[in-house]
Amino acid sequence: MRFLLALAFALAAGSALAQYPNRPIKLIVPFPPAGATDIVGRIVAQKLGERLGQSVVVENKPGAGGSIGSDIVAKSVPDGHTLLMATSSTHSIGPSLQKLPYDPIRDFAAITHVANVPNVLVLSPALPAKDVKEFVALAKSRPGQLNFASSGVGTIVHLNGELFKMIAGIDLLHVPYKGTALAIPDVANGNIAMLFDSLASVMPHVRSNKVRPIAVNAPARSQLLPEVPTFAEIGMTEYDTYTWFGMFAPAGTPAAALARVQADVVASLAAPDLRERFAQVGAEPVGSTPQQFTERMLADTAKWARVIKAANVRLQ
Repeated sequence: MRFLLALAFALAAGSALAQYPNRPIKLIVPFPPAGATDIVGRIVAQKLGERLGQSVVVENKPGAGGSIGSDIVAKSVPDGHTLLMATSSTHSIGPSLQKLPYDPIRDFAAITHVANVPNVLVLSPALPAKDVKEFVALAKSRPGQLNFASSGVGTIVHLNGELFKMIAGIDLLHVPYKGTALAIPDVANGNIAMLFDSLASVMPHVRSNKVRPIAVNAPARSQLLPEVPTFAEIGMTEYDTYTWFGMFAPAGTPAAALARVQADVVASLAAPDLRERFAQVGAEPVGSTPQQFTERMLADTAKWARVIKAANVRLQ
């Protein structure tokens, strides 16, 4: 009898797996196009679609630090055809800042930790400072007069700036945007002095000399920016933040669909062509079990809660 029940469950799971996906999948990116989340999401979407045999269509739903797009997914039909490419901002930072319309744990099914992307401190070329030491000295000589951009209040880009202020002992004015891609023109023309951005989204602007990179938050120098030191090299060893990217589905999504997506994303991350594309934008592929990803997310939630409290960050 037990054998028959087990066989029935196995056949049912196999049938559900065979039926999924039965139409194109939407991958919601809760930030504007051309940002790091969008870049990573589109690279993964292409490979995932090839493996699933269905198109994976990226839809950008920016706003409110990523919570608008995330909420869309949380309230979507949990059938595996709507997925979310989330970040540290949406799932590890938001809970410490506001009452979100969703619960990052309860309302989502974690699928896999997709990638880490180092953050880069870039300056406006209009500034005389050429490195971190010179910028800190300049900021101390002009307290409260220099500014830094972010992708929104409470995003990881914002908190990177706040943490840098605390470590360096400087006073900078925060100017939020809806995405770092929207802030780049103002950094380039000198209206914004400083910006923390992910390596993935800032590299095209570094190559075109629109911004000046002066430090990388990574264990070692990036192959993309071999001349730029790490924060540890310049003595800021306590500055050790990464931006993570991960895939989620709405809570209640069938286990067979989740397992299929998780297996295919992890397999995609091992593909040489995807790894090459990630390397070109500075993204580091990870791939994990849902449990491993959840543990990472909770650890980061605790870390950013401490920064938010120390910097007294509040949403307007």
